[in-house]
Amino acid sequence: MKKTWLAAIRFTSDLASGLGDSGAQVRQGRQVDADQLIADASRAHTSKGFLEAILNAKQEWRISRLHRSELKKLGPFLQRREKKVNLGCGPNPKPGWINIDLFDPGADLRLDLREKWPFADSSVSHIYSEHVFEHFELHEEVVHFLSEAHRVLQSAGLFNVGVPDTEWPLRAYGNPDNPYWPFSKTVHPQWCETQLDHINYHFRQDGEHKYAWDFETLARSLRRFGFTEVSRREFDPALDAEFRRTGTLYVTAIKP
Repeated sequence: MKKTWLAAIRFTSDLASGLGDSGAQVRQGRQVDADQLIADASRAHTSKGFLEAILNAKQEWRISRLHRSELKKLGPFLQRREKKVNLGCGPNPKPGWINIDLFDPGADLRLDLREKWPFADSSVSHIYSEHVFEHFELHEEVVHFLSEAHRVLQSAGLFNVGVPDTEWPLRAYGNPDNPYWPFSKTVHPQWCETQLDHINYHFRQDGEHKYAWDFETLARSLRRFGFTEVSRREFDPALDAEFRRTGTLYVTAIKP
């Protein structure tokens, strides 16, 4: 087995044991850059799947370090009398809210929502997310997301979510005159040419989307985790992003 492959294995092992670093690594008395290590492993004909696992481990390590670092900033936010949380805010933070986004440097807190949410039970009045929920896998990540949302919301607290409306493209399939198709061309990449190209992109978005939602399915999941008064709502210009007005399913639910 080539030395670079062994070094890659050691690097991955270090990440798992908590010894790794997102920058340069010191191995056997010399400095080894993690990115260069992976490139060397590639040239050594390591399998594609193994290299992808290394890259994923490296990314997850960086996320873990960032999440732990951001938790140190929580204090002032936890002291607020009313806590309204905007999950996955992106470049659209809301004044007066606690704006959370793992990947946007402008967020108040860059947290990994797959981890336990750093809020006490029944301490949040309003949870909002727009085009975020579809990025979570159904059987574990959605379970965690909705369990945590229900835990931290106060009684009568509001869960407010917007997701891509999957019912629309499915009903449009086979009907070239449906308005979904000209709309999809404005939001999907140019490689989407056929109707099925567009539907595949809606479902997957180059691997970023992990589950597609319609009202029936979303309402089912919300009720399953204890939410009540689940209802579809109209676009709210005071709350929602204008560029999401078309093609978004907005749903509200209450924690009893």
